[in-house]
Amino acid sequence: MNAEKQFSIFMVNKPGILAQLLAEFARAKVNINALTVMDSVEHGVLRVVCESADVMRDVLSHLNMQFNETEVLCITLPNRPGAFAAVTEKLAKAHINIAYAYCTAGAKGGKTTAILKVADVKKAMKILKDMADSDSNNRQAMRRSPAPRKR
Repeated sequence: MNAEKQFSIFMVNKPGILAQLLAEFARAKVNINALTVMDSVEHGVLRVVCESADVMRDVLSHLNMQFNETEVLCITLPNRPGAFAAVTEKLAKAHINIAYAYCTAGAKGGKTTAILKVADVKKAMKILKDMADSDSNNRQAMRRSPAPRKR
């Protein structure tokens, strides 16, 4: 779990704009960790979390694209039912509002990344770290010692 910069890029809602932008990221060797696109009648908004905020900022500035940066919470989760629900329930109980969220698609049995825009990233990280520590302690307490070997 960590805080990352997310770029919200405002695009004209026309065919090919997303393709051109993603091609520019590829040329600049920007590795995208997560993205989502939403649209309205007038424009689209591409939200991107990538490996290098500095490179992304340079590419967008060079392209003269309108964008803003936001700190978001990135959480690695097991790719199984209920994993994201447990996180959102914990934050809800702590009265931490989630403005929006999205997830990457993980490989079967692998990991996935959840991106959350929350009002207080540091508080959310503390709540979720405490949850992870508690879950870890509970799992250790439930483990049984290995059965003795029969000879």
